[in-house]
Amino acid sequence: MDVGVFIPIGNNGWIASATSPQYMPSFDLNRAIVQKAESYGLDFALSMIKLHGYGGPTEYWDYNLESFTLMAGLAAVTKRIKLFASVAVLTLPPAMVARMAVTIDSIAPGRFGVNIVSGWQKAEYDQQGLWPGDAYFGYRYDYSTEYVAVMRELWETGKSDFKGQHFTMNDCRLLPKPSHPITVVSAGQSDRGMKFVADYCDYNFVAAFEDNNPKAVASTIARLKKATEGVERQIGALVLLTIIADETDEKAQAKLAHYNAGADVEALAWMSGQSAMDVKASKDSTAELLKKARETAKASYLQTFCGSYAKVAAYLDEIAEIDGVAGVMMTFDDFLIGLDQFGRHIQPLMKSRGHIRMAA
Repeated sequence: MDVGVFIPIGNNGWIASATSPQYMPSFDLNRAIVQKAESYGLDFALSMIKLHGYGGPTEYWDYNLESFTLMAGLAAVTKRIKLFASVAVLTLPPAMVARMAVTIDSIAPGRFGVNIVSGWQKAEYDQQGLWPGDAYFGYRYDYSTEYVAVMRELWETGKSDFKGQHFTMNDCRLLPKPSHPITVVSAGQSDRGMKFVADYCDYNFVAAFEDNNPKAVASTIARLKKATEGVERQIGALVLLTIIADETDEKAQAKLAHYNAGADVEALAWMSGQSAMDVKASKDSTAELLKKARETAKASYLQTFCGSYAKVAAYLDEIAEIDGVAGVMMTFDDFLIGLDQFGRHIQPLMKSRGHIRMAA
């Protein structure tokens, strides 16, 4: 099973709390995290793109770096780990992003991929005058489909004359072509989002919201397998998790309770409110799942594995046993400490990472 890290391109990472570790995003921080991840044999690192924060007392995600330029910098200071940058498709033309990807591939040949963000948070785009109107919620994957079709054509042939509803290419050129195929990933969990994955992506990020239950994501992965039946290329699920670990269950649970006690309910309410704007979202969609943040008021609003090193290792091995899982993408309360805990104490206990343990 592959293991990756969802690096903190936004302030305070993936825990919305006044009592969790507080930090600002910077190149130095993310360089230290990715180089540490590489030293422990992790397979990939991904940075999100977030253009409008959630506010609240912690100013949650009000401070953010830009994904492609960050990953270009990290490409130059790493040697093995795969790097994924995220693009908000409403903000940049596909031919330009295709060229940016080729540029980073020249820095890190064969190590670069693109995460497609179709856009669920209206405020990110409306603030720039880029929001096409609320009807976009209903056709955002049609838009993303054309977007990736253009990029793939340019990467594969060096030119595109694509004519679609949203994009028109007129003898568009892209040379040089990438040295290796550019991997494309997406986080769509609705039926339409999974069809997009089946048509154009190599991996699908999936999530569940039931803590300490590795099997909670199994039904979503089963839906992905059904959506990708008959597709010739292999498409795997990457499970998104938060890891809060310590020497004992009691110590780990105490940390999580402390973070939840300081939950930034204003920021969580903003996220939930933005998600609710897609009034036709299916019950399985990412937007619908994020709406639950207001109800639960958990500081760690992603699925969280919390416990001793041995317990977290067992949870991760259980995830690896689910048919269709290609890997996990982890976040931590404190990324540098958390990566040391994973690399030194959790990974050596994992059967699904035995090849890394033996190599060390």
